[in-house]
Amino acid sequence: MKIGEVAKQTGLSVKSIRYYHDIGLVCGERNEAGYRVYRHQDIEALKFVHQCRDLGFSLEDCKSLLGLKGNESRNAEDVKQLTRTHLAYVEEQINKLQQLRAQLQHMVTQCQGGDQPHCAIIDSLSHEDNESNDTDDDKSQKDQSLHDAGSECCCKASRTSNGQES
Repeated sequence: MKIGEVAKQTGLSVKSIRYYHDIGLVCGERNEAGYRVYRHQDIEALKFVHQCRDLGFSLEDCKSLLGLKGNESRNAEDVKQLTRTHLAYVEEQINKLQQLRAQLQHMVTQCQGGDQPHCAIIDSLSHEDNESNDTDDDKSQKDQSLHDAGSECCCKASRTSNGQES
């Protein structure tokens, strides 16, 4: 089966399937014309990886789980431990997001709004005492954790046609 049909059957993008192939998650063969051709077991592996990714497992964990899935003599405790570790990570991210939510809610309640120029949110964001005890490494780790938890910037720098920021 060709990659376009595999994408339809698995719900994955062609780009993701190619990437998973390139990193060794699936092993579709190439035919004489050079096209990747996938077998039934490749499609099942891709569906499995898709489900794992939907649950937030890393690609490394997906590879481990896929290996355990294919191992008839696997130890269920290995699968459970990997899942338990991922659950702890998810709970940590939820905790960080709850802290972020509380901080944002506090900022919103402090702002009077309206057409006045003064804004408590701008004031709050302008003061370093919000994270005064954090080192640059701590801030970088927080930023990465929040990014990993699914937060993303809601505003992007506008760019001109030559790619420069305006």
